[in-house]
Amino acid sequence: MYNTKMLFKIIFYGFLIYAFLVLGLFLFQRKLIYHPLREELNPQIVGLKDTQKTSIRAEDGTQLSLWWQAPQNNLPIIVYFHGNAGNLKMRADKFHGFIAQNFGLVAVSYRGYGDSMGAPSEAGIYMDARAAIKFAQTQFPQQPIILYGESLGSGVAVQMAAEFPAQMLVLEAPYTSISARGAELYPMFPIKYITRDNFNSLEKIPHLKMPLLIFHGAKDEVIPLHQGQRLLAAAPEPKKGLFYPDIGHTDFSPALLAQEIINFYHELGFDASVAKLPPVTD
Repeated sequence: MYNTKMLFKIIFYGFLIYAFLVLGLFLFQRKLIYHPLREELNPQIVGLKDTQKTSIRAEDGTQLSLWWQAPQNNLPIIVYFHGNAGNLKMRADKFHGFIAQNFGLVAVSYRGYGDSMGAPSEAGIYMDARAAIKFAQTQFPQQPIILYGESLGSGVAVQMAAEFPAQMLVLEAPYTSISARGAELYPMFPIKYITRDNFNSLEKIPHLKMPLLIFHGAKDEVIPLHQGQRLLAAAPEPKKGLFYPDIGHTDFSPALLAQEIINFYHELGFDASVAKLPPVTD
């Protein structure tokens, strides 16, 4: 009898602890997903001397910070959606690389990141992304657009590809969905049923209506390579996956990324006037 009561108590308190952990994951999941660094930012302080900073508003009125620079030699505008940590300053090397190869740039700082107002959420970030694309369309009405999503931003870019026309979708270290990655990290919890911000790219990408280019590294410990491979398999043609055995989550060379985008651009037969970039040496 004593052992039965003890067993019942262990089961009861174990279940109680488990329930509190699940509740905590549900209530505080955005703290786990989003890691913004809030600070006033200016592109000139990171060496982007010709890049402009402006303020735009999302459809709900949230004020956002946006960096932009015009393209050269008729290259496209890269509308860039950043990852879950830090802010635009942490992507300065990548922006340098794109601009050095004459791409235009439009990069919005999500709500709650950098000096943008508000707090991040899936719905809110989609509004921020729409505002960035509309800015690019207004500022450069004759220029083609490339949608570029890095890590968390890959889910943003896939959603925008479902809403806006573009010449290409580029995904760097993408995931299938937040819940799928969460289930890999926390298999003991019902992540699928408690995820609020899911960014479900796997559900959307079979309906993609533009060319797709994916970059992913086999040494990525944040988002495993198999997630990028699964997205590529689910996407329609034309598509291309570039998978690197010795690259981690944030190890991509900006020059490599720019060159491969241009290569794919030419493979697709776009704008023959775009000059071929010099070989990547780093």
